[in-house]
Amino acid sequence: MDLNALRSISYGLYIISSVKDGRFNGQAANAVLQVTSEPQVVVISINKNNLTHEYIQSSKCFSVSVLNTDADFKFIGGFGFKAGRDVYKFEGINYKVGVTGAPIVLDNSSAWLEFEVTGSMDVGTHTLFIGKLVDAEVLNDKEPMTYAYYHKVVKGKSPKAAPTYIPTDK
Repeated sequence: MDLNALRSISYGLYIISSVKDGRFNGQAANAVLQVTSEPQVVVISINKNNLTHEYIQSSKCFSVSVLNTDADFKFIGGFGFKAGRDVYKFEGINYKVGVTGAPIVLDNSSAWLEFEVTGSMDVGTHTLFIGKLVDAEVLNDKEPMTYAYYHKVVKGKSPKAAPTYIPTDK
């Protein structure tokens, strides 16, 4: 079986952020899917070992910042390849706090959306969090980054905690 066929599924690249006890955390993610238009509901997939998972479970809210093609590997890597338990990812980052209390990353973003968690589903290594839209804004008309662009142009990799990670020996 050629697991690389999974890479033909279209994705974007996002920063998913949340809050717990007044502290912020965020992570790079590609698994965001709008599932209904009325009400506006999305599903995100977050690895259970990630600090962001703990924050979302606790606060029952999250934000999605839609990265644009201006985002470079250093910026993305600050959210994707560093652990929130080791570093404060919002140091030097332009962000605002949304209506739920979740931080919203403004740097390198073309839009943002904010959600209240209405449900979740355990899928093994990850949890699917279902979120109802509570606020959103288009920031500019810059091209949103696709996951294909991230791999081909930015030369980014999928971290082991990503739902799209494929071991190199497969």
